[in-house]
Amino acid sequence: MTIGSFLIRRLGSGALAILGASILTFAFLHLVPGDPVDHLAGGDAPPGVRLKIEHCMGLDRSLPAQFVGFLGHVVDGTLGNQCRSGDPAGPTVAARIAEVMPHTLALAVCGMLVAIVLALPLGVIAAIRRGTWIDTAATVVSLSGIAVPQMMFAPLLILWGFITLGWFPGPTEVGPAAIVLPALAVGTHLMAMLARMTRSSMVEVLGEDYVRTARAKGLPEGRVLALHALRNALLPVITVVGLQFGSLLSGAIIIENVFSRPGLGSTLIDAIKERNYPVVQGTVLVIAVIYVAVNLVVDLAYGLADPRIRRT
Repeated sequence: MTIGSFLIRRLGSGALAILGASILTFAFLHLVPGDPVDHLAGGDAPPGVRLKIEHCMGLDRSLPAQFVGFLGHVVDGTLGNQCRSGDPAGPTVAARIAEVMPHTLALAVCGMLVAIVLALPLGVIAAIRRGTWIDTAATVVSLSGIAVPQMMFAPLLILWGFITLGWFPGPTEVGPAAIVLPALAVGTHLMAMLARMTRSSMVEVLGEDYVRTARAKGLPEGRVLALHALRNALLPVITVVGLQFGSLLSGAIIIENVFSRPGLGSTLIDAIKERNYPVVQGTVLVIAVIYVAVNLVVDLAYGLADPRIRRT
């Protein structure tokens, strides 16, 4: 299979995944009981305001017509209207997402950096000292990072870093230092996973013939580890890093609310509370597109590196 055919096939499957996520989100929203107009307008809103919001959200049309209307807003790039006032010319969902997207991307990138910076040394040291107490300690740290839920770990970070020590800004505060604790909360779970993968990959590579040959030639141990072992052991780790970037956006949904940070997560939660259908659908669509795009880049990179993958 040529790289062009491989790309078209992956684009097709990605488009189907995005469409499926949109359909499921649309269906689940309409299965939830309650009147969304009451949440947006309030129970004592004048009938005229309620009618405007209902028309803005498309609730005066059939369900298929509402979904077709949503797809039309996807095509025109607006993703619909936020419908808080019912004004058709009001702020669009795309404008709201563009406003908060940089905050979520910054949190996801910083969380990824935290995971990589902590995981690689931990995994390499555990592999080099395999079977020792250092390996056991690294395993305990990794398993703890996976086992502790983010909803529990994030408040503990606030208690430690903000209330007890006072080193970092607390929730609702802004500035470069304010992202440290949220990034730690987002990146710790991924750090634990990457550390375990780095360890197992390094253990496998250290037993390869080319590593033994490098040592037999008298190369310094540091050079053997850095240039021969770690360089090859990082290939599967890089793959997981790319594939897990989308999951960091899911983690950001929780962390943004715990730390009261603006972003896709807090926007999505607020929209769900308000039963604001256009904002929920638009936000889920953007998250799905990001997730599929990251997976597509990883698949494409592997397809270029190994032609055998194009057959799968």
